[in-house]
Amino acid sequence: MPLDAIASHFDLLDDWEDRYRYVIELGRALPAFPAELKTDANKVRGCASQVWLATGPAVSTGGQPRMALQGTSDAMIVQGLIAVLFAIYDGKTPAEIADTDAQALFAKLGLKEHLTPQRSNGLAAMVQRIRSDARALNTG
Repeated sequence: MPLDAIASHFDLLDDWEDRYRYVIELGRALPAFPAELKTDANKVRGCASQVWLATGPAVSTGGQPRMALQGTSDAMIVQGLIAVLFAIYDGKTPAEIADTDAQALFAKLGLKEHLTPQRSNGLAAMVQRIRSDARALNTG
């Protein structure tokens, strides 16, 4: 789901509990994560829950490489946070990924203030991993 659609839904939800449920629903809507991708190399360090992210080049139509993302978590709310990250970064070029501040976008949605310190650290680890993989895609 595009980020602007997520933001529109958030604007309609007045209380945090409704937003929390919506984030969980976003996570449930993610495509199934292939079991063979649940490898140590795809595991994100720094997350309190189990998180796996698999990245690679997306089909590109303009010669500029684009990032394709797959991911999952064993925690429902983290799965939803992954869905929001994918709305921000999936299909973007490495330059767009480098120029996008996911933390600021999470704050704009009102999500950042409701994350525990552990979840905030995990979110930062996921963003760092996506940015690192994007740099590798750009130089690879």
